[in-house]
Amino acid sequence: METVNMTDVATQQLWEALQAVKDPEIPVISVVDLGIITAVRWHEQTGLAEVVMTPTFTACPATKVMQEQIQACVATLPFVKEATVTIDFSEPWNSNRISERGKQQLKAFGLAPPPQHNGEVDLDTIAQTNCPNCGSSNTSLNLIFGPTLCRSMHFCYDCRQAFEAFKPVGNNS
Repeated sequence: METVNMTDVATQQLWEALQAVKDPEIPVISVVDLGIITAVRWHEQTGLAEVVMTPTFTACPATKVMQEQIQACVATLPFVKEATVTIDFSEPWNSNRISERGKQQLKAFGLAPPPQHNGEVDLDTIAQTNCPNCGSSNTSLNLIFGPTLCRSMHFCYDCRQAFEAFKPVGNNS
């Protein structure tokens, strides 16, 4: 008979539950696919579920809302007696943490997903963005800051549409 590690099962269920928590500013992408959940731990003896998150920006206005939504989500699981959500900036978030599914969700939402990068992001990296509507690279950067710090505004010369892009964020951002 095979022994099941309940801690591993509970941790997997926590990760799955967190898929339901969406970014308040981009409600099609989960906090997991956005890459802001950096650790999940469950303590079988106490029933404590710990979630560690690193927001996209230090001044992200949605941080408190996400923290509350994550805690409420985790607390609904039957094996959780207590849930904590810690914000940790010891290792800054970068846009390479967005999952492939998350990038597809951003594109379907009308936001150009950020490109993979080597950790260094400059203005050219931000400017070279393909249109999420038609896929064209014949675009221009119009505004470095869009409606939020993590977005920029662009224009596509092929489909003649203005669009937003989720800015690539690297080690130097």
